[in-house]
Amino acid sequence: MNIRTFLLGCLGGLLSLTSCTNNPAQTDYSAFVNPFIGTGGHGHTFPGATLPHGMIQPGPDTRIDGWDACSGYYYADSTLNGFSHTHLSGTGCCDYGDVLLMPTVGKQKIGNQGQQMAYASAFSHQNETAEPGYYSVFLDTYGVKAELSATKRAAIHRYTFPESKEAGFILDLDYSLQRQKNEEMEITVLSDTEICGRKKTVYWAFDQYTNFYAKFSKPFTYTLLTDSMPTSATDATKQPVCKALLRFNTTQGEQVYVKVGLSAVDIAGARQNVETEIPEWDFNQVRTNARKEWNKYLSKIDIQTNNAEDKTIFYTALYHTGISPNLFTDVDGRYRGMDLQIQQGDTIHPMYSIFSLWDTFRALHPLMTIIDPKLNNDFVRSLIKKHQEGGIFPMWDMASNYTGTMIGYHAVPVIVDAYMKGYRDFDVEEAYKACLRAAEYDTTGILCPSLVLPHLMPQAKYYKNAIGYIPCDRENESVAKALEYAYDDWCISIFADAMNDVENQKKYARFAKAYEFYFDQSTGFMRGLDSKGEWRTPFNPRASTHRNDDYCEGTAWQWTWFVPHDIDGLAELMGGEEAFAHKLDSLFTASSELEGETTSSDISGLIGQYAHGNEPSHHITHLYNYVNRPWRTQELVDSIFKSQYSNAPDGLSGNEDCGQMSAWYVLNSMGFYQVCPGRPIYSIGRPLFDKAVINLDNGRTFTIIAHNNSKTNKYIQSAKLNGKPLSKLFFSHNDIVEGSVLELTMSNTR
Repeated sequence: MNIRTFLLGCLGGLLSLTSCTNNPAQTDYSAFVNPFIGTGGHGHTFPGATLPHGMIQPGPDTRIDGWDACSGYYYADSTLNGFSHTHLSGTGCCDYGDVLLMPTVGKQKIGNQGQQMAYASAFSHQNETAEPGYYSVFLDTYGVKAELSATKRAAIHRYTFPESKEAGFILDLDYSLQRQKNEEMEITVLSDTEICGRKKTVYWAFDQYTNFYAKFSKPFTYTLLTDSMPTSATDATKQPVCKALLRFNTTQGEQVYVKVGLSAVDIAGARQNVETEIPEWDFNQVRTNARKEWNKYLSKIDIQTNNAEDKTIFYTALYHTGISPNLFTDVDGRYRGMDLQIQQGDTIHPMYSIFSLWDTFRALHPLMTIIDPKLNNDFVRSLIKKHQEGGIFPMWDMASNYTGTMIGYHAVPVIVDAYMKGYRDFDVEEAYKACLRAAEYDTTGILCPSLVLPHLMPQAKYYKNAIGYIPCDRENESVAKALEYAYDDWCISIFADAMNDVENQKKYARFAKAYEFYFDQSTGFMRGLDSKGEWRTPFNPRASTHRNDDYCEGTAWQWTWFVPHDIDGLAELMGGEEAFAHKLDSLFTASSELEGETTSSDISGLIGQYAHGNEPSHHITHLYNYVNRPWRTQELVDSIFKSQYSNAPDGLSGNEDCGQMSAWYVLNSMGFYQVCPGRPIYSIGRPLFDKAVINLDNGRTFTIIAHNNSKTNKYIQSAKLNGKPLSKLFFSHNDIVEGSVLELTMSNTR
């Protein structure tokens, strides 16, 4: 049956070729995860130890500066600076790298030489292991084996030393990624086994507070360095120094343990976090518990396949979706709010940070509504609380800082999507109020306007007032901003409808159509329009000037398709279904050449001008389903599986972006994707696996079975839902929640 008529080698563990068992509790899903995927290329992933959505991320730092230092680790490097306790994973901006610890043997060296600290050690990937909740490496320079594991808020280290009378550690508090400005630093030795300290850094998160408490299993003598020193041999600039040099004797094979707790609140919070979560020196138990936590998270989806590589890619992708947002509440319920004040919350519904919303509203949060809606509700509560504390939703919240990064107000679709799917365990009235506030932003009423960075936040003064659109000669990235505002406003319009707010429903439904202003019939692209009502000239749809043109990390080729809420309307602008499909075909067949002096490095993973390595393209392959060409969705999704994801350090075609790149893979490899968060409808694509079972939190399962599936059989010949033939390649979120079976029969012909 042709469905033309539809309307609309794990490096650290052992692989098994068998399918997952029927009892998720008996399956070691972590064995299928390769944390090194994405640590090369420009994936920027983090291979260290952490728990699902944990506060602390102890792991290796191999470089300090540059774009590929975003997670602190880059696979091509062969030296290691030490192990810091805060890391971002998969971002396009860099920060963190706090409280670095490095074991040493021999004379302890201080200073840095380019990307390496003077105390850095050589290492080999052959002597390196990473698995969920555990990281280990042998430090060649010192002959020390390092092992790290973690709980939610604390880390435990185990170091196996050689015999030495000059063994020790360097605890480097002034170290950070990208050489951040340390405005405040303080380090105190409490006893011959305890150290604590605090720091405030200024960088991407311009008011980031870190407090730590460290407990050592072996007594030490120490020297504190709290003066200043040149940054390098050729740079006489003095930088503040805050380091503890610890020394002791060791016997051959002696193991020394370190426990570290962090808190954004105070040192007492850091100490309580580690003493509560790691009361003993049992490294193996912490490691075992961490693996159990990851297996619990990964068990939310069972896949059946005989392809070991695909299985590793899938469970690594699912693992990457569980790293952020990060817990930001101490064990006593305290946290630092968006007003940078200490708040008393609770541990039942803790606060979270690291919201890369421009990326994650598209697939990460929709995935969470399926596999862990209660956790996603906690994310929603966090966003609402941030609105209350700071006066507005953050666009990109890091450590309770308004970074002002990226565009749009995408807390809105995260909240509206949850609400429309029936997940409403939050203050709905306050959420609605916050959505309206974000859409009509100005500095009036902001509790901390200096913290919000008003010059970086969305401005409603153009298209929501007299002009009716955002003029490209007055606002940078005008087309991208306008398209995203239109979508976000559509989300508000359906939220308003649900709240029986007729006036705002009509108002925001009108704003949702604002995308029409930017479509140029003569070129067939979304194009900048200046304050005189004239098109941006000259115009080149493949031109890119990174973050300084009419688009955002993209070109007209990619951004023309961002109207997920009104695909029929976009098709009508383009001249109807045939013209729309023809234009869509040209996206994937056009030359991949980009033009411009500073083309955006984020435009990556190109198939024609489709850029899978960046988020604006992620919904596009499924647009064919809306114009009766589902076979094109199926073959293009299949080509993306093969060309954009692999079981290798460079196995991602762009920044991981806090789980978004991986969430796309998780959803699509099971056979579906949500094109428009806020509209609880899923588009069927090309299932990669013979069978996928989603274990829902209500005790039911949603199962996707692909009959006659193979690498060549990528086309769907027929589809059934609960035994009944589907007349269209879409199904609802309720179909998932109620527990259903989707059966797809595959073929090598369309």
